[in-house]
Amino acid sequence: MSCQITELLKIGELKEEIGISVKTIRYYEELGLIEAEKRTEGGFRLFSRAMLPRLRFIIRAKELGFSLREIGSILQIHDRGDIPCGEVKKNIQARVLEIEDNIRKLEELKTQLRDLISDASPASVRQEGIICPIIQHDNDGA
Repeated sequence: MSCQITELLKIGELKEEIGISVKTIRYYEELGLIEAEKRTEGGFRLFSRAMLPRLRFIIRAKELGFSLREIGSILQIHDRGDIPCGEVKKNIQARVLEIEDNIRKLEELKTQLRDLISDASPASVRQEGIICPIIQHDNDGA
């Protein structure tokens, strides 16, 4: 039995191995993304080493912009014994579209900001209702 326990990691050991906080590990467990193998008599969580690749997957998916809900759906597919690559691909395609839309919006914002800079002239007289004429340009109806 002690041999079996040595194969299990306490939450602090898991934290050190993976590099995320104990709070995050507990949160992932609360969401059902990971599961402790068992608990000690004192109530401490013990995790299987098999949880390491799962946690690494969660961390990588988060880095790629997946929500925890999306990650949970992918893990459910995996846990049923199916390969979730179709779901992953669908999520990646959606993420690419979001990024392209964000890039377009940021390019528009950059153009607006550059226009404000190039049109900016220092205010010499304070005007009622105008905080800064650079932002409150005549084009916005102010």
